[in-house]
Parts: sequence; C-alpha cells; structure tokens
Amino acid sequence: ASNTSTIPIRDIATAAVHPDQVVGMHFFSPVHKMPLLEVIVTPETSAQTTATVVAYGKQIGKTVIVVRDGPGFYVNRILAPYINESGKLLDEGASIEAVDDALVAFGFPVGPITLLDEVGLDIAGKSGPIMAAAFGERMRPSAMLQRVIESGRLGRKAKRGFYRYDAQGKRQGVDEGVYTLTPATGSRTSVAAEEIQRRTVLPMLNEAVRCLEDGIIRSPRDGDIGAVFGIGFPPFRGGPFQFLDALGAATVVAQLDALNARYPGRFEAAALLRANAASGTRFHP
Repeated sequence: ASNTSTIPIRDIATAAVHPDQVVGMHFFSPVHKMPLLEVIVTPETSAQTTATVVAYGKQIGKTVIVVRDGPGFYVNRILAPYINESGKLLDEGASIEAVDDALVAFGFPVGPITLLDEVGLDIAGKSGPIMAAAFGERMRPSAMLQRVIESGRLGRKAKRGFYRYDAQGKRQGVDEGVYTLTPATGSRTSVAAEEIQRRTVLPMLNEAVRCLEDGIIRSPRDGDIGAVFGIGFPPFRGGPFQFLDALGAATVVAQLDALNARYPGRFEAAALLRANAASGTRFHP
C-alpha cells in the first residue's frame, strides 16, 4: 500500500509482482486528528485485498471510503478547484482575511488560504500542475502561487507564507508582501462574502458530481463522507451531495452558468448535474 497523494496507484501496480494486492491508503494530515482514510483501488485490485485494507482501516479507527484511482483521487480532486479559485480571488484583489473569513463563515474549520499555509505551499505547487494537466482549465492554479513559493513563503513550516509566524510557529498576521506578487499588486478591493463562497464552493460541488460521474466514488454517500471527514466540509450542510439537494440542482446549474459566462472554462456544470436539474432528480433518495 502507498500513502501517496499524487502518484497514480496503477503506476505502482504495473511494476508490482502481484498488482492485485496493490492499493493506495491515503491518510489526511494531521493523521491523529483527521478521521478519513481513502482506500484507492485499480482495476487490478482484488476484492479480497480491498476488503482486507478496509477492515484494517476500520480497526485503527478510521472512517473509510473506497475510491477509484485517478488524479487527486476523490478528496484532493474536489479540493483543488476550491483552493485554486481562492488564489484567483487574491489575484483579482480580494484580501487574504476576506477569503478565509468567508469560508469559515460558511462552516469550514479554517479558510483555504490558512489551509495552504498549513499543508505547505510547495506541496500545493507540486500537485497543481498534475491536476491541470489531467483536467485542463478548471484545475489551473492561480497565477501567483508559483511566485509566492519562489519568494520562500512555504507556509507555517517556513515561518512565512500568506501569513507571518513567530519562532514558535504562532501566526502573527497577514504577510502584506504577498500582495505585491499578485496581478492586482498591492491594491485590494472589497469582495462580498457570498461571492467568495459561490466562487469557491460551487466548483467543489461540481467536481464532486464529476467524480460520481466518472466512477471515482461509488455513491453520493461516500462523497459526503469523504468531504466532511477529509477536508472539513461543514457537517451541518451534510456534505457536497446533501448540500446540492438542499440548494436544488437547477439553482446550482444556473449559478455555475452565470459564473462560467464570466470565467469561461472554470465553471462548466457537470453533465450529471445538468441532467438532475432538468429532471428534478435528487442525489440522495
């Protein structure tokens, strides 16, 4: 088993003597706090191997979902457009605090910019091009991320990222110098919290539907569990699919279409989402 978050499990399986016994076990950081375990299977992974690894995951106290191999697996794939759009809001002049505060108000435990600092910008910088190569414009990272990395701002571990940190790693406030690395340079504009939430959360919901469409996840239930326990999607909203049902697919498609008219290629609604909007079908019975 591998804990990689970027290397295709099938590439590892291809070189294995027993490809039927190869799986991914994707834990989430910090491992002792994050309850989710993604078990990633390939077409060659045997049912026995899958069952054994799922049982082991439960034995060590994890909430387990089984997902099909593919770039980003499930959780990182739905996280990517959310993170990317947050960066693009900074590119356009939104403040770091405004973006983080809007998503905390939505119900996430921390905002996306804080999350980048915690994970490490260098890690995000490596996964971004992989996702963009696989999925195109809707996964393209923001323009300034590489410049922030090159400036030595790698996040909390480097004591500087989007925020500044003291010697003990305690956050000291926004690093205003980051703004000079964005296309908007030092000037900041006011962006409504609702606009920030729409632009970051809707593509996450849309990508979750694409994962269901592609067979990456087995059910809307698994998609909800993965998002809530893997990235802290607000539990009171139920997960991406429960939230989609609450909003209504037709409402979400209309909002995505409006955003896609402004930002072509980034918000194209998934075919399954459009179908559900047309038929009035819910993801959960």
